[in-house]
Amino acid sequence: MKKNKRPEIKTARLVLREFTEEDCDATVNLLMNEEIAKTYMIPELTDRRDAEKLFARLLEISRMGDRIEYGIYRDGTLVGFINDCGFEGDTAEIGYAIDPLHRGNGYAPEALAAVINELFRMGYTRVVCGYFEGNRASRRVMEKCGMTPLDREDTVEYRGRTHRCGYFEKTKTS
Repeated sequence: MKKNKRPEIKTARLVLREFTEEDCDATVNLLMNEEIAKTYMIPELTDRRDAEKLFARLLEISRMGDRIEYGIYRDGTLVGFINDCGFEGDTAEIGYAIDPLHRGNGYAPEALAAVINELFRMGYTRVVCGYFEGNRASRRVMEKCGMTPLDREDTVEYRGRTHRCGYFEKTKTS
């Protein structure tokens, strides 16, 4: 039986926590950010109201004990988010996005490593992450977290383009 996630995780520089209503504006800005949408699969949002509806769903999911949906905060400022993309048996798939204004500071690997450890604590034994081929930064985040490449590729249609996706994994050791 799997354990519930912790509502908050602290790392050396970051706090990963469930969303609150006060996070709406900052999260909507991330969801509508075109740079983030290039590499993180977000539904096409026609206006701010659509983004606010999506935030309401993320807020709800973040409060579910069996789901991973965290805002990533540095000194109280939302700098990104990290979430599960699904579970299959003892495997969890994770996605993450960092505000372009805060990229290059090592926040993504710090947050991903914390979530991998949390998933292992919860009872999962394998964590998988995918990336669009050509997104070297995301691939590097996975490598920094000790993840290894999988012999798996997919092709996905996203925002009018075909993307090849590669995958990395990390398996819990005893």
